[in-house]
Parts: sequence; C-alpha cells; structure tokens
Amino acid sequence: MEKLQSPARDIHPDTRNGLHPVTLLNRNNLTLLDTGTSAEQFLQQKISNNIAQGHQDAFYVADLGDIKQKHWRFMKELPRVKPFYAVKCNSTNEVLQMLATLGTGFDCASMGEIDMVLRMGVPAADIVYANPCKQVSHIKYAAAHGVCKMTFDCEAELFKIAAFHPKAEMILRIATDDRDAWCALSSKYGALVEQCEDLLKTAKNLNIQVIGVSFHTGSGCKNTHSFCKAIEDARKVFEIGKKLGYQMRLLDIGGGFSGNSEFRPTFEEFADVIRQSLNQYFPNNKEVEIISEPGRYYVESAFTVALNIITKKEVYEKGADGNSRRKFSYILNDGVYGTFLDFYLVKEKQKLKPLLGKDFATEQELFPSNLWGPTCTNVDKLVNEFYLPELETGDWVIFPNMGAYSISMSTTFNGFPQPKVYFVLSKGDE
Repeated sequence: MEKLQSPARDIHPDTRNGLHPVTLLNRNNLTLLDTGTSAEQFLQQKISNNIAQGHQDAFYVADLGDIKQKHWRFMKELPRVKPFYAVKCNSTNEVLQMLATLGTGFDCASMGEIDMVLRMGVPAADIVYANPCKQVSHIKYAAAHGVCKMTFDCEAELFKIAAFHPKAEMILRIATDDRDAWCALSSKYGALVEQCEDLLKTAKNLNIQVIGVSFHTGSGCKNTHSFCKAIEDARKVFEIGKKLGYQMRLLDIGGGFSGNSEFRPTFEEFADVIRQSLNQYFPNNKEVEIISEPGRYYVESAFTVALNIITKKEVYEKGADGNSRRKFSYILNDGVYGTFLDFYLVKEKQKLKPLLGKDFATEQELFPSNLWGPTCTNVDKLVNEFYLPELETGDWVIFPNMGAYSISMSTTFNGFPQPKVYFVLSKGDE
C-alpha cells in the first residue's frame, strides 16, 4: 500500500488566472496564442470553473511548451541524432504540427499514419516507415507517395518489397537485449546478428537497396548499457553490408526514452552512453546519418488528465487484529478502457500516483482507497489501496504524465467518450 506523499497542495483552483487555450490554425502552419499561461494555471482555473458551473466531464491539459523544451533538450544531448517522432505514441494534430514546426521527422507504422503526416505537408524524406512487417496495400501506398525508408527483419518482407516497392531504401532491424524494458519489443521484431548476412544476401539477389541498420532497446528501457551492445552489433552488420557492396549510411537507434522526470535512468544518462558508443563505433560524422524514434520522451509529461469522482463507496473491513477499518472505493469518469490502457498493460511495472484537485490539511487522516474507471467490468481499476484523505462525489483527481499511449490507445467502450484536450503553450527557458 502506498501513502499520499503530499495532499496535492500544488493543484488547486486559482481564480486570478483566466483560461487561455492555444489556438491552432490549418494543418500546414502552426499558429499559437502564446499567453505564457502554464499548464498548471490553466488546469487549476479549469477545475475551478467546472465546479462553479457544475461540469464533471474529464479533460486533458496539454502543454505544447513542454514538448518544445523536450526537443531542445534532445538536440543538446544528442546533437548527432535527428529525432523521428513515433506517431503511434500520441497522434493529436496539435502535437504533430508542433513537432513538424520544430523540424523533427516522423516514425510511421501504417498507411494511416503516413497519410496523416503527409497531409500536414511533411516531405516523404522525413518519414521512416518503421514497421518491420507491412501489409502489401500499405507498401503500395508508401511507394506511390515517395516514402522510401522502411525497416525489415525477415526474408518474407524482402519478397514483398521486391514486388511492390523496388525503389525502397531498406533498413535492417536487429534484435537487442531488452529484458529490462517495460515492453520487450525484440520478442516480436528484430533479426539476430548471425542471421543478417543471409538476409543481406537475399536482398542483394532481389536487387533491393539496403541503406542501414535499426534497433529498439524496448519502450521504458531501464538499462543504459543496452545501447552499448546494440550500437556495437549495428556496427558489425554495417561491416557485413559493406562487404556485400551496400552503401550503409543510416543508423536508427530507436526510442523508448521516458518523458517522466522521475524515471531512472534519466535521459541525460542514456544520452551520455549513446554519445560514447556512437563515438566509438560510428566516429565519422559525415559517414552515417543517425536517427532515433522517440515517442514517450516528447509527450509523456506534456499531458495531464483531470477526472471527476462520480460515485463514492464506503467499506468496512476487518483487519488481522479483528478491528474494523474504513476503506473507500471511488468511481471515476475515465479508466483503463480509455486514457489508462497503457498503464493497465504494464501495471506491474508502473504505478499511478494521483494528485487531488483541492487542498487538504497535512494532518488529515488517510484511508486505503481504490480508484475505479466507469465501465461495467471488474478489470477497470486504476489504483489499488492508495492512501488518500476522504473524498466526496464531485471531487477532482489529477494524473500527470499522461501523454504517451493514452489518447492513441483509448476506446469508447460502454459509450464513454475520450476526454477533451485543452492546449496551452507555456513559456520556458530556451
């Protein structure tokens, strides 16, 4: 059981600040009303207004300024690496427009994602079709629209490419040691180093151009040294490719970096290891283009979601000493079939830490509390046995760091809609 660290004194209504959502105009140009309003200020005032007006719908506050700061941080720490944002992580139009304005490329996994990015005016050269196993109709779409950079990890994919996109520039994805990651992607994708020569020979026989190597150390990677081995292996595959006559010129180091400031190792610690490994195995800046596929890193901390308590239940439970203790169950208006599906899928490795939408005295008694989503299933549980002060129906509960795989994975099961998103552009240090 966890106790509330601080009764969310930093989340409270502040009627002195007005609401200034960001205005975004057309899909090719990002036009922002930069009021300097912080996401926290907007959130506080939005809750205050909702209470006054009797509105209970869940909502997000998204800070595009946070995304901008993450980009400058990325470029500072990894100056040799161009980020190709993983569209799958959060594909809201405003996020994609901001990243396009900042000059990132885009990692797309399907025809739908490619179409979404192309419609914003992003050139095909700034897209990598980074799904190693692709449907033929999606390959045809990529070919028709000039998207040439694509990944593969097996022979079957090469035959499809030869038949339907012979001008493709293929990137061989290799497996990594990602056992410490939340999502061990190498259990599904990536060729072993010892398989790569045969794959490259098959590509040569099919007259397919291979331009480089990619890998992914897993989403939520916890081991910085996974990058050391992966970059070393990539160098080995580069040499195999060169011996076969390929012009190996691109290295894709994947993504998986967290955007949560509490995550360890920090992004700076990962970046330090990556820089050292790149300098050791790919020392010539002009020889190889290096890209990455960050998703969580850019958007995780930019989005905060505010939920309303729609029902309060009080339960008395007998403890080991025979005495009864008070417990509470609160039903909220969003859950694991909506915003929190990603947390449910990796719940053994991540724990939600709610904040509260009103102040409580530090000496206030805390009770074991369960937080549930609104659907009619018993698996729709967000938080188990978390110590909170006694709350009431209509109170607000806040969850920060909700930008990654929340909106993009959300369903409308039981007819519950996705929360509305309000965008702000906070000012920060450049």
